[in-house]
Amino acid sequence: MTTTHSLVHSTFTLERDYPVTPAAVFGAWAEPARKAEWFSAPGTEHELDFRVGGREIAAGVHDGKRMTFTTTYQEIVPAERIVYTSTMGVDDAVVTVSLTTVEFAETAAGTRLTLTEHGAYLDDHEKPEWREHGTSEQLATLGECLREMSSR
Repeated sequence: MTTTHSLVHSTFTLERDYPVTPAAVFGAWAEPARKAEWFSAPGTEHELDFRVGGREIAAGVHDGKRMTFTTTYQEIVPAERIVYTSTMGVDDAVVTVSLTTVEFAETAAGTRLTLTEHGAYLDDHEKPEWREHGTSEQLATLGECLREMSSR
Protein backbone atom coordinates (compact mmCIF):
# COMPACT_ATOMS: atom_id res chain seq x y z
CA MET A 1 0.00 0.00 0.00
CA THR A 2 1.37 3.41 -0.99
CA THR A 3 0.94 6.43 1.25
CA THR A 4 -0.01 9.65 -0.52
CA HIS A 5 1.64 12.76 0.86
CA SER A 6 0.49 16.31 0.34
CA LEU A 7 1.77 19.77 1.22
CA VAL A 8 -0.10 23.07 1.31
CA HIS A 9 1.65 26.41 1.90
CA SER A 10 -0.36 29.27 3.35
CA THR A 11 0.21 32.69 4.89
CA PHE A 12 -2.18 34.80 6.90
CA THR A 13 -1.94 38.12 8.74
CA LEU A 14 -4.17 39.18 11.62
CA GLU A 15 -4.29 42.69 13.11
CA ARG A 16 -5.81 43.55 16.45
CA ASP A 17 -5.98 46.80 18.43
CA TYR A 18 -5.72 46.65 22.21
CA PRO A 19 -6.33 49.52 24.67
CA VAL A 20 -3.05 49.06 26.58
CA THR A 21 0.62 49.82 25.96
CA PRO A 22 2.87 47.67 23.77
CA ALA A 23 4.76 46.66 26.94
CA ALA A 24 1.52 45.34 28.47
CA VAL A 25 0.57 43.36 25.35
CA PHE A 26 4.12 42.01 25.09
CA GLY A 27 3.96 41.00 28.77
CA ALA A 28 0.88 38.89 28.04
CA TRP A 29 3.05 36.86 25.63
CA ALA A 30 6.14 36.76 27.84
CA GLU A 31 4.81 35.87 31.30
CA PRO A 32 3.89 32.16 31.62
CA ALA A 33 0.78 32.53 33.82
CA ARG A 34 -0.62 35.38 31.71
CA LYS A 35 0.06 33.57 28.43
CA ALA A 36 -1.68 30.41 29.67
CA GLU A 37 -4.82 32.50 30.40
CA TRP A 38 -5.46 33.24 26.73
CA PHE A 39 -3.34 30.76 24.76
CA SER A 40 -4.23 27.37 26.24
CA ALA A 41 -7.60 25.69 26.50
CA PRO A 42 -8.66 24.60 29.99
CA GLY A 43 -7.17 21.22 30.86
CA THR A 44 -4.23 21.56 28.48
CA GLU A 45 -0.62 21.28 29.53
CA HIS A 46 1.34 24.50 29.01
CA GLU A 47 5.02 25.29 29.52
CA LEU A 48 6.74 28.54 28.54
CA ASP A 49 10.47 29.31 28.53
CA PHE A 50 10.30 32.78 26.98
CA ARG A 51 13.80 33.60 25.77
CA VAL A 52 15.68 33.30 22.48
CA GLY A 53 16.19 29.56 22.03
CA GLY A 54 13.50 28.85 24.65
CA ARG A 55 10.56 26.58 24.00
CA GLU A 56 6.85 26.68 24.58
CA ILE A 57 4.76 23.52 24.62
CA ALA A 58 0.97 23.30 24.68
CA ALA A 59 -0.43 19.77 24.66
CA GLY A 60 -3.70 17.99 25.22
CA VAL A 61 -6.05 15.34 23.91
CA HIS A 62 -8.69 16.19 21.29
CA ASP A 63 -11.00 13.57 19.76
CA GLY A 64 -8.83 10.83 21.29
CA LYS A 65 -5.61 12.10 19.69
CA ARG A 66 -2.69 13.75 21.49
CA MET A 67 -2.02 17.17 20.01
CA THR A 68 1.23 18.96 20.79
CA PHE A 69 2.13 22.50 19.70
CA THR A 70 5.86 23.13 20.16
CA THR A 71 7.41 26.55 19.64
CA THR A 72 11.04 27.71 19.62
CA TYR A 73 11.66 31.44 20.04
CA GLN A 74 14.06 32.75 17.40
CA GLU A 75 14.07 36.48 18.16
CA ILE A 76 12.60 38.63 20.93
CA VAL A 77 12.71 42.43 20.98
CA PRO A 78 10.80 43.53 24.11
CA ALA A 79 7.58 45.43 23.35
CA GLU A 80 8.43 45.42 19.60
CA ARG A 81 8.43 41.92 18.10
CA ILE A 82 8.60 38.18 18.63
CA VAL A 83 9.67 35.68 15.95
CA TYR A 84 9.16 31.96 16.46
CA THR A 85 8.98 28.64 14.65
CA SER A 86 6.45 25.97 15.57
CA THR A 87 5.33 22.46 14.85
CA MET A 88 1.95 20.89 15.48
CA GLY A 89 1.97 17.18 16.13
CA VAL A 90 -0.92 14.76 16.26
CA ASP A 91 0.07 11.56 18.04
CA ASP A 92 3.46 10.77 16.41
CA ALA A 93 2.98 12.74 13.17
CA VAL A 94 4.11 16.31 12.46
CA VAL A 95 1.16 17.95 10.73
CA THR A 96 2.25 21.60 10.43
CA VAL A 97 5.47 23.59 10.50
CA SER A 98 5.26 27.38 10.73
CA LEU A 99 7.16 30.65 11.07
CA THR A 100 5.33 33.40 12.95
CA THR A 101 6.09 37.05 13.62
CA VAL A 102 4.21 39.16 16.15
CA GLU A 103 4.71 42.92 15.99
CA PHE A 104 3.62 45.46 18.61
CA ALA A 105 3.13 49.07 17.45
CA GLU A 106 2.09 51.96 19.66
CA THR A 107 -1.09 53.75 18.58
CA ALA A 108 -3.00 56.72 20.02
CA ALA A 109 -5.43 54.25 21.64
CA GLY A 110 -2.86 51.67 22.80
CA THR A 111 -1.31 48.94 20.66
CA ARG A 112 -1.77 47.48 17.22
CA LEU A 113 -0.66 43.84 17.18
CA THR A 114 0.15 42.35 13.78
CA LEU A 115 0.65 38.57 13.60
CA THR A 116 1.83 36.95 10.36
CA GLU A 117 2.14 33.19 10.04
CA HIS A 118 3.67 31.24 7.15
CA GLY A 119 2.70 27.59 7.36
CA ALA A 120 3.38 24.27 5.71
CA TYR A 121 0.38 21.97 6.21
CA LEU A 122 1.32 18.33 5.79
CA ASP A 123 -0.73 15.40 4.50
CA ASP A 124 -4.11 17.09 4.92
CA HIS A 125 -4.16 16.76 8.72
CA GLU A 126 -4.92 20.45 9.29
CA LYS A 127 -6.33 23.15 7.04
CA PRO A 128 -4.89 26.68 6.85
CA GLU A 129 -8.31 28.16 7.56
CA TRP A 130 -8.55 26.11 10.79
CA ARG A 131 -5.23 27.56 12.00
CA GLU A 132 -6.22 31.12 11.09
CA HIS A 133 -9.58 30.72 12.86
CA GLY A 134 -7.97 29.26 16.00
CA THR A 135 -5.32 31.99 16.10
CA SER A 136 -8.00 34.66 15.65
CA GLU A 137 -9.94 33.21 18.59
CA GLN A 138 -6.78 33.24 20.74
CA LEU A 139 -6.19 36.92 19.91
CA ALA A 140 -9.82 37.70 20.84
CA THR A 141 -9.27 35.97 24.19
CA LEU A 142 -6.04 37.95 24.62
CA GLY A 143 -8.08 41.13 24.07
CA GLU A 144 -10.55 40.10 26.79
CA CYS A 145 -7.67 39.42 29.22
CA LEU A 146 -6.04 42.78 28.43
CA ARG A 147 -9.32 44.67 28.91
CA GLU A 148 -9.79 42.98 32.30
CA MET A 149 -6.22 43.88 33.25
CA SER A 150 -6.66 47.54 32.23
CA SER A 151 -9.88 47.87 34.24
CA ARG A 152 -8.25 46.73 37.51
